Amino acid sequence: MAETLEQWMLDSWGPTKRKEVKAKPLEALKKMGHVDLQLDEYEKTIASEIIHPDDINVSFDDIGGLDHIVSSLQESIILPLVYPSLFTSNSGLLTAPKGVLLYGPPGCGKTMLAKALAKESKATFINIAASVLTNKWFGESNKLVAGLFSLARKTQPSIIFIDEIDSFLRERSKGDHEVTAMMKAEFMTLWDGLLSASDRILVLGATNRIRDIDSAILRRMPKRFPVHLPDVNQREKILYLMLKDMPLEPNFPMRNLAEYSEGLSGSDLKELCRNAAMLPVREFVRKAGGDVSVLAKSQEEAFELRPLTITDFMEPDGITPAGIVPHSYLEDDDELTLDGADDGPA
Repeated sequence: MAETLEQWMLDSWGPTKRKEVKAKPLEALKKMGHVDLQLDEYEKTIASEIIHPDDINVSFDDIGGLDHIVSSLQESIILPLVYPSLFTSNSGLLTAPKGVLLYGPPGCGKTMLAKALAKESKATFINIAASVLTNKWFGESNKLVAGLFSLARKTQPSIIFIDEIDSFLRERSKGDHEVTAMMKAEFMTLWDGLLSASDRILVLGATNRIRDIDSAILRRMPKRFPVHLPDVNQREKILYLMLKDMPLEPNFPMRNLAEYSEGLSGSDLKELCRNAAMLPVREFVRKAGGDVSVLAKSQEEAFELRPLTITDFMEPDGITPAGIVPHSYLEDDDELTLDGADDGPA
């Protein structure tokens, strides 16, 4: 009885107590062909963070204005990662890099690029967060990091994605907690250690605070893509993609709208289009006078809304985009010209 009670207490409250793994991520592993995998408790915890490509609704075709980055990702990341037989060489140079970093202002498409990369590559995509790797029990965080890389190795080719990587792998200092320092050291050792040369594991990071990332982490990310605020041509492509399914007035001046929206990020442009698309809906509701029967009928039938005009996107002055404040993001020249940065196709 004593042994049973002691075992129950350890199973319930001990450091090895784990949350029950969701069925969907395990099903995702099976759908990707990993049927008979033997996973320990730490790998099962990480397995709940796997995203199946079919669950992602973003592809490279949905990304506007970043053609040069998309092309480089396809040529230098996807092909050698997924088709290693095409890149066999005695020198070992024709391989995928161990790490890729996307950096730039917020809202410019870094996370969207990561989603598209996950879908197009068909690799095992592990969307990891710092909270998954942290544990109150001493030494457990290191075991979770080890479980992350052992799972990635078993299911390779694998992509480990860390959004806001600066908050997790920031510059090391004497003020770091011992557990945090050990976890960072474990992560870097397993990422680029003695036994990782032949692994097809890519660590993909995204940040808008590149200066906060540890120099040892940057060294492990030789491919760096600056994702800037879109210029006028890029904004025009983004607007075309966002408004392709919306009714527009004849000869809608898309170029003029792109020129008026200088300083806006991709997410700003999406909000601008959303606000404009709501105007015809508001007009429809006001014409109905709040009549519930009319609105209920309109739900069953197709809405007959007027097409959007250029004025729907503008403030009354006809110059400023409606309801959106342009970014005031300052970029240092040396920050955007780091060694290894890519501004075009590889």
